[in-house]
Parts: sequence; C-alpha cells; structure tokens
Amino acid sequence: MASPLEITPDELIRIAEDVVLVDVRERSEHDAGHLAASILMPLGSVQRSIGDAIPDQRAPIVVYCATGVRSAVAAAFLREMGYQAVSNLVGGIERWKVEGKPWIAPEGLTQTQVDRYSRHLNLPNVGAAGQLALLGSRVAIVGAGGLGSPVALYLAAAGVGTIGIIDYDTVDSSNLQRQILHDVDAVGSLKTESARERIIGLNPDVKVETHDVVLDSANVLDILSGYDVIVDAADNFPTRYLINDASLHLRIPVVHASIYRFEGQVSVFAPYQGPCYRCLFRLPPPPELAPSCETGGVLGVLPGVVGSLQATEAIKMILGIGQPLVGRLLIYDALEQDTSNLQFSRDPGCPACADEASPPRLVDYDESCRPAR
Repeated sequence: MASPLEITPDELIRIAEDVVLVDVRERSEHDAGHLAASILMPLGSVQRSIGDAIPDQRAPIVVYCATGVRSAVAAAFLREMGYQAVSNLVGGIERWKVEGKPWIAPEGLTQTQVDRYSRHLNLPNVGAAGQLALLGSRVAIVGAGGLGSPVALYLAAAGVGTIGIIDYDTVDSSNLQRQILHDVDAVGSLKTESARERIIGLNPDVKVETHDVVLDSANVLDILSGYDVIVDAADNFPTRYLINDASLHLRIPVVHASIYRFEGQVSVFAPYQGPCYRCLFRLPPPPELAPSCETGGVLGVLPGVVGSLQATEAIKMILGIGQPLVGRLLIYDALEQDTSNLQFSRDPGCPACADEASPPRLVDYDESCRPAR
C-alpha cells in the first residue's frame, strides 16, 4: 500500500520505530531542537545526499521541517527520485512541540529557555552555543536613564545572564518621556531598584547587580571588575572619561553612546586593540557647546534608537560576531533619518592609551574633565 503524502504527529508516534526521519532544516535549526534519531539533511542537499544516507528506495521515510513547507518540497523531490514511501510531517516540528510530543532540546538549556530564545537558536551566528554564551555573560551598564533603559531591556530580553546597573539617581517625572525602564509608580525611588524590578519582570533568567553610588576613582575598578562588557550610558563627560580610563586598566571593552537633541553617536572602544575615547575626544567641548539634555532637550525616542544600537554592539562583542564599531563612530540623525560613519585610529600621542604598560592614573574629573583638586 502506498505511503500517505502527509502524516500527523499522532500517526508518526505510532510508527516512529519503523521509519527513517529526515530533518530538512538548516544546521542551526536542528541544533536548536530536533526529533530523536532524525538525520539532518538541509533541503539544498537532499537530492545529492539522500542516496548515501538511505540507499533503499523502498524504506519508509518521514521528512520534517519547522512548519511543513520545506519538507513538502523535499518529499516531492524524493518521490521524483524514485523513493516509494515518503511522508511529510504536517505542521512540522512546531506542531509537534505544541502537541507536547517528545523532542531533543539543546544541551545546557531548559525547555523554558529553548522556547524563550527560539529565535536566537535558529540564527546561524548564535545558535545554542551563542545563547549559552549570552546566559554566561556579564554586562555593566553605567547609567539607568535614557540610553541605559533600552540597553538594559534588550540585553535582558536577549538572555544576558548578569546585568550590573550603576546609577545613584532617583526617578523623576521628567525622566518618563524617554527612560522606559521606569514608570509612574517608580517616581521618587532609586533608579537601580526600579531597573531591577523591570528587568526581573521581563526575564527571571537574569541576575541584576545594583550599585546605587556615584562612580569615582576610588570605586570604579571594584565595581566594573569582572564584567565582560561595559556599556557607557552616562550623561556627562567626567564619567565618560573615568569609564574610559578604568577600561584600560581592566582591559574590558566599552560600548559608548551619547545623545543630544536629534542626534546620537555610538562607538566601541576595545582597550589597546583600537582607539579609546580619548583618541576620539582628547578634550571635552566647552559646556556651552555641549549642554545637558536637561538644558538642550532631547527627542524622547532618540535614546531608544541609539540605546538599541548599543545593545546590538554589546551582544556582538559577547558573541564575537559581525564587525563591531571599533575605530568607527556611527552618527545617527533622527531629523534626516540618516546615518554616517566616521573612521578614526589610535592616537600615538593619546594621554590614556599610548603606553599599554602604563594605563592612565585614575582621578576624579571636574566638569571640564581636568583632575579635580
């Protein structure tokens, strides 16, 4: 009797021991979860690989993919090649999972995590190994305001295992126009505590370490030590320069960003592998040319765009994928909806990173970023 063209999960369960299962998805999808004892044979390789894997054209075969579309194509190929008993799993592995049938999950991830991070698991450059790397990573975010808010939310959603939040301020009603970590009920409370509650509510996988202190030369190394990436979401030049100098001591990369009115800038400073913040801005601009957001204003959605770029760069650094913005300053203009890239190199005369054997002395800076007396 001819094999049915399609087979349901319940029907497959009854005959599973008597058929050959063929997974026609890509390797990253297979690694993210598959049916037991299935042969991986991506759709593009089916016609050239099936003969070696299954030489008997009378063997009962069930092909499957994510939802049953690619496997229907594969089943048609096999029938044209002379295979006589080929069935397509209706609804693919997604229906199989929904119906609660057994499947093989990636090692090291719980079933809940497989479901939560399924879109990452299907990415060729992430997969199960990358997700485990994210879950094992530690990222410090200096500032829980406009930039720190989207960074924290997207890193938490991505499954970064430990997020440190450094901020000494409390939530003000004027923050709510852009600082999406916080809500009306948080007004008056510490930003670190508001951030902790929001992050854990979003993803209980994430451990949140809070530091409700002013970052200074006495505590910066202790606080930032042990993190894999530092996200500079500060809103003032003294803190930016201090973060830069500390990163050179700790050799931890910094994902930097700044915003003003309708424009944002993003870069990555990899200690001694590329330029540092002082290579780009040896001296800060005078205060009248760089007023704060409080004075100059800022479009509410701008930190969301720029902070999302920071989160992207942090994830790229953790996973070692793509081309991070090392030696490049990405400039985003919200009014023109335009981006540009400024390339820059290490400054051989940089007062911070010119001598790798002698990182800069840690000092507290005044508003002009000169050592405070």
